[in-house]
Amino acid sequence: MRYTDLDMELLRAFVTVVDAGGFTAAGARLGRTQAAMSIRIKRLEDLLERQVFDRSSRSPALTRDGELLLSYARQILKLNDETVQRFIEPDNEGELRLGVAEYFVPQHLPVVLSRFTQAYPRVHIQVKVGLNDNLFESLDRGELDVAICRRDHPRQGGRVVRRERLRWAAAQWFRPDAASALPLCSLPPSCIFRSRGLAALESIGRSWRVIYTSESVMGVIAAAQAGLGVAVLPESSVSGGLVPLSSEDGFPDLGEIELAIFGESGERKRLTSTLVRYIEESLRPSEPPRLVG
Repeated sequence: MRYTDLDMELLRAFVTVVDAGGFTAAGARLGRTQAAMSIRIKRLEDLLERQVFDRSSRSPALTRDGELLLSYARQILKLNDETVQRFIEPDNEGELRLGVAEYFVPQHLPVVLSRFTQAYPRVHIQVKVGLNDNLFESLDRGELDVAICRRDHPRQGGRVVRRERLRWAAAQWFRPDAASALPLCSLPPSCIFRSRGLAALESIGRSWRVIYTSESVMGVIAAAQAGLGVAVLPESSVSGGLVPLSSEDGFPDLGEIELAIFGESGERKRLTSTLVRYIEESLRPSEPPRLVG
């Protein structure tokens, strides 16, 4: 049986064009010219005997074969990169103490840790999940090696890896009475989610009352899902029966929050840098591909 071997360089060029949204932007990411990127895509199409991009479109639009290839290409590159990293960094072993903001856990953390532990089985990770203030205190006391948490002010330091909008959220069937004080489900007073929400309501003269306070984001989500009131949450946490409320519903904009990594400059930088790389990859935004019918 004759086998055709795929070229990693061609697959990486293909995925980068999709993620970057164009040949020029992809070339800038990979240090190649637009012409060089076009040649790589043409070589890939010749190898597969399939057209992966619609040439009649102004910007890269995937054909059905291109959409199918994208799924495989991501898996192949992921396995390739993890394999190479595993053998290039064979001495990575030890224990890492990781602090994580609670709202980040359900959406991202399990997948990141699963990938990391498969690639580096000799690195043992202890995870502490908590609120921002508690994580900073643990980091200052040397109880954590690295922390992923919200950065409220640039002076806090850290390196921003994700920006996300704050949203008002409530149960689908919840209908607040405009004539009454708005019932709120909230974290404790020190939380920026709470302070930003209250400041926004006061700016429009809307009365409010906190009827449910929880030390955890999941507790606030559960209360909002039960219809006790409205909550202020990161956009990625608005799910499971919750719907966002906008200015059209009478709720002012809450702006963005920043998720940052703290502790990278510590004594265990070599060990933490590998995990940080995995975290950053999991947070990297990517636009959904456009499919040509």
